[in-house]
Amino acid sequence: METLVVERADGVVTVTLNRPAKKNAINGVMWSELSQVFDEVARDPDDRVLVVTGAGDGFCSGADLTDEDNSENLTRGVGGALARMRVVGQAAIRLHELPKPTIAAVNGVAAGAGCNLALGCDLIVASESARFSQIFVQRSLTLDFGGSWILPRLVGLHKAKELAFLGEIISAEKAAEIGIVNRVVPPDDLGTAVAELAGRLAALPPIPLSMMKMALNQSMGLTLPQAVELEGVAQTVNFSSADTAEAMMAFVQKREPRFTGR
Repeated sequence: METLVVERADGVVTVTLNRPAKKNAINGVMWSELSQVFDEVARDPDDRVLVVTGAGDGFCSGADLTDEDNSENLTRGVGGALARMRVVGQAAIRLHELPKPTIAAVNGVAAGAGCNLALGCDLIVASESARFSQIFVQRSLTLDFGGSWILPRLVGLHKAKELAFLGEIISAEKAAEIGIVNRVVPPDDLGTAVAELAGRLAALPPIPLSMMKMALNQSMGLTLPQAVELEGVAQTVNFSSADTAEAMMAFVQKREPRFTGR
């Protein structure tokens, strides 16, 4: 790929945003390539976990506002700008709906759409040197890449408004304090911490993980009876799977289970 490095090992797919000279700012090609990778990982049963990180000393500085594709669309007026933003939106939806665990390994600045790319992942492990910012207002823009939906669900409405209205840069420690980041580790330990977490997830049964992710993602839009019904459907699928039978047998035999995703 032109803007991404994609590596696979032991069920873990690591996608590295690879424009380090621009702090991995996302251009038109990268938006399309991200959607392509998200679709590939969703379809491939051998892919158990997705990790997203950035090359160099930055995670992602947001959309590349100097990108030629962006400039060309803007010269076409509102219609061109809206067409481009729908490409951005589709990438956000594909990440959110990807039926497998996703981890953002944030090694540096995560700003604008780059911040929301990290927030769109299920878990975030951040280096102590990482920084987060909903910088849009500083560029006379509004939230995108799902930020208006994700942010209040993570931190509450008033805190989301503060982060969005002011566009301030916050530290990894502050991001963890308000519920954005799951773990903060020393810079030299980021790779090891993410690999350990991804390995644990890859060893777990894929079907229940997928079902849990779907239920949790939908939970705030459901009534309790609807959520309980969804749980019942998911549990019925689990009970009919080979992995659940394997888990029960492993428990009886006092050994570690071996899950195949069936």
